[in-house]
Amino acid sequence: MSIEVANESGVAVDEQALVRVARHVLDRLGVSPLAELSLLLVDVEQMEKLHVRWMDEPGPTDVLAFPMDELDLRGSRGVGHGHGSGSEEPDETGPAVLGDVVLCPEVAERQGAEAGHGTAAELELLCTHGVLHLLGYDHGDPDEHAEMFGLQGELLSSWKAAQG
Repeated sequence: MSIEVANESGVAVDEQALVRVARHVLDRLGVSPLAELSLLLVDVEQMEKLHVRWMDEPGPTDVLAFPMDELDLRGSRGVGHGHGSGSEEPDETGPAVLGDVVLCPEVAERQGAEAGHGTAAELELLCTHGVLHLLGYDHGDPDEHAEMFGLQGELLSSWKAAQG
């Protein structure tokens, strides 16, 4: 599984921790090991531009997700997508590129302080949230919200347990 990080935020971030949490989420959800993911960290100004352009909402946000290959794993956790079921074509290898998760460390710092768990934990939460969006999860209505945030909580709990 290829997870690339580009830190254009000007803020020092533990990039490998973000890679590890993203890999944990993808592994737990049974995403093909051939999948690719990009994590981009940007400053407040760039995040605001992206938020206005793509969401038509003012101000910076904490995380944006830009899916590439269509993939929807809702309701199919733990399945080895792209291999092993015998029903797919022999050369099917799963999604090539999941997409981009864009994070803003400065917004995460503020939110982490408000939540009382710090910047690193907030970035892990936001990374998990962004990856779930790439995999087809959303929180536009109450049922979707409950499903996505419940799964996000489970994944973060298992991540923290795995860290000791």
